[in-house]
Amino acid sequence: MVAVLVFFALNGVVFGSWASRVPALAAQIGAQEGALGLSLLGASVGMIAAASVTGRLTASFGARRVLGLSTLASAAALPLLGLAPSPLALGLALVLLGACVGTFDVAMNVAAVTVIRATERPMMPIFHASFSFGGLLGASGAAVAAFAGLPPFQHLLIVSGLVVVALAVFVRQVSDEVRPAEAVTTSTGPAAFRRPVLWLLAGVALFSAVAEGASADWSALFAAEYRGMSEASAAIVYGVFSIAMAVTRLFGERAQRRFGPERLLVFGALVGGGGLILTALAPSAVVTFAGFALAGVGLAYMFPVALDLAAAAGRRADGTGGERELGFVTTIAYSGFLAGPPLVGGIAHLSDLAVALGVAGMIACAIAPTALAARAAAKREAVTV
Repeated sequence: MVAVLVFFALNGVVFGSWASRVPALAAQIGAQEGALGLSLLGASVGMIAAASVTGRLTASFGARRVLGLSTLASAAALPLLGLAPSPLALGLALVLLGACVGTFDVAMNVAAVTVIRATERPMMPIFHASFSFGGLLGASGAAVAAFAGLPPFQHLLIVSGLVVVALAVFVRQVSDEVRPAEAVTTSTGPAAFRRPVLWLLAGVALFSAVAEGASADWSALFAAEYRGMSEASAAIVYGVFSIAMAVTRLFGERAQRRFGPERLLVFGALVGGGGLILTALAPSAVVTFAGFALAGVGLAYMFPVALDLAAAAGRRADGTGGERELGFVTTIAYSGFLAGPPLVGGIAHLSDLAVALGVAGMIACAIAPTALAARAAAKREAVTV
């Protein structure tokens, strides 16, 4: 369990480290909002491509092996962002990093499902809390690097070295799920794309990804250019979002047992969406911090609960399975990271970034009816079976 928590944190460190240096990377390549949005979608392209096959890879080779290789590849790709001289070069570097991190992401979630089934505890939000604390650590390091005037390449190279050290220490402690040999190559039930419940859960994760991606990719730039903050203070805005999400996720197991996953999704959607809309409407630095904090609290359970429900929908009678369902939902969700940057950048180009964040807030609110529809679809499928 501890090793899986560490890998979730490492994934957050990688993401928080480069996301918080977006203003510096934008200055490095000389890009405005529209061009920067197109560059940022490179990460999502790589993530989608990788997520679509990682579920089957983990079923065939085990989560530990895939997790170890993808973590090493992520550490190797991260410093390349600091060498990009143009929007195109940054986009290509993000495609590579996205593919590595996307594989990393699916593999660590499969490893988490193994722990959840062994302990019979709804711990997925806690694992994702570790990711958020890693994001906070990465954002804090980015703030320190920005304050010290450290260029992105040097900063991200240091982060990569620390990730490799942690990988060497913890990778052997990750357990693979024990399953019958035939379970790797055979599956039961209809294909994932034929199950309405999985499409609806993918919709929950998709809308969450758009809102979370808007907060992660654009919060620092929004705070710096629209609320007059310094680069170091703007980096802390993402840290506030990340720590609010992390602390909320720490109570995820207790909350899910008490209220159930659907209620968490509905309530969280309204709080998270409302936080982003508040941030967009109120021209105040203080409200900016508060709005992104509310967004972090509200969005905290969206992604992990959707993945938990997807894995449960794919569980076999022998207690194994769920990799393809988890991979399917994750692939669709990453489309949110693909659509999010150009959507926010395009709206910001046509109007301004505040309007774009308001639109992201409304998308987050759409999670509520989607979650209710997913519950209804799951009940219909259970009756059919």
